[in-house]
Amino acid sequence: MEAHHRDSDRQWTLPSVKTLDHVTETVLSPLMDRKAGKSYWIAFGISLVVAVIGFAAIGFSLAYGPGLWGNNTAVVWGFPIANYVWWIGIGNAGTLISSLLLLTRQHWRASINRFAEAMTLFAVSMAGLFPILHLGRQNYFYWMAPYPNTMGLWPQWRSALVWDFWAILCYLLFSVIFFYVGLIPDLAAVRDRPGRRGWRRFYGFFAMGWQGTPTQWRAQERLHRALAVLAVPLVCSVHSIVGLDFAASMMPGWIESLFPPYFVVGALFSGFAMVVLIALTLRWAMRLEGIILPAHFNAMAKILLASAIVMGASYSMEWFSAAWSGEAAELRVVDFEFNGPYWPLYVTMLLCNVVVPQIFWWPGARTNVFALVGVSLAVLVGMWIERIVIIIETLSTGYEPSFFQLYSATFVDFAILIGTLSAFVWLFLVFARLLPVCSIYETRELLARERKA
Repeated sequence: MEAHHRDSDRQWTLPSVKTLDHVTETVLSPLMDRKAGKSYWIAFGISLVVAVIGFAAIGFSLAYGPGLWGNNTAVVWGFPIANYVWWIGIGNAGTLISSLLLLTRQHWRASINRFAEAMTLFAVSMAGLFPILHLGRQNYFYWMAPYPNTMGLWPQWRSALVWDFWAILCYLLFSVIFFYVGLIPDLAAVRDRPGRRGWRRFYGFFAMGWQGTPTQWRAQERLHRALAVLAVPLVCSVHSIVGLDFAASMMPGWIESLFPPYFVVGALFSGFAMVVLIALTLRWAMRLEGIILPAHFNAMAKILLASAIVMGASYSMEWFSAAWSGEAAELRVVDFEFNGPYWPLYVTMLLCNVVVPQIFWWPGARTNVFALVGVSLAVLVGMWIERIVIIIETLSTGYEPSFFQLYSATFVDFAILIGTLSAFVWLFLVFARLLPVCSIYETRELLARERKA
């Protein structure tokens, strides 16, 4: 009975993971011992080819200008800014998830924090491409930085592009530091494991002489928690700045104080959906069933459900604000959402972001692979549509009827989007073969704690 009770308390690792060394082998065996299978190389090749096509579309855009896109004199933002907001939302979520779970002492973070943080690095890298593309004169992108120069040139601080430049740069640099600090003990574990000498030297260089002494562990833990404390307000401020790109304008439908918190919740929503898909894929491909459990998906599904409810309340607040203001232009935007030519997109957004996740009220759905994949894909599609709808609904109507103009995306728009998606997948495939996808030392700590329970 005592043994049964002890095993039942082990919520976040399976009894099949018996020892601390077993944790290390479970995470590192796919990395060091097991050769990549055929499925890996097929995915690697397809993602690389499609990414090259997408970056070729970027090259054509640089050569021939934004006339290749669907942007027009009314809808001046279009796909580039919508894709930027979508990618930066996914990127914001990874570090936010990891830091929040660390500060609230949620033990189940040990299995997901590493690849969630890697997701941040890759997604923010994709996001950073789009504001530069949107400039039109990309060779002058450095004008957004206050660099010393003889002409006394300074950025236009009232421009949202400058805000985005600093948001992306600060967040990317911070995320790299946060990711690396948590990775150092695991790099040392790979270095000390018997295997190929060249790779051990490679990992040893980046482990920076880590020996796992009590002094080093105390310093690493303090720094990791201090960075987590900084991460939460930084993430909220970064995506609030993205929301203010819209809210600081004078366009109907955008002048809302709701936008900053609404964008932060949206980032968490889409980010958790991406984490669920990545966790399912890694659990299957790298045989991590003993570390990534149904209980992890149950917890993440509950967060997706809560986020969907908040998103529904946010949409309702937008409609209420327009009705309460009585402003003709605001009411016209809401009417345009439901009765205009883009209404199928708007209804699809509501279904994907609000209705579909309600299936997670049923406990069985929260651990069902098909339900998890279906809802996560629906959320990612719905949140991307939301970004498109936010832009084209307002810019297509605006204040002056003579200026109304509909938006239609082009092949180049879709090629760039799909290219960045493929580049994101390709980067993740490379990451999965170079670095531990789960935190070894945190999982070992969790196992030791559960064995004492």
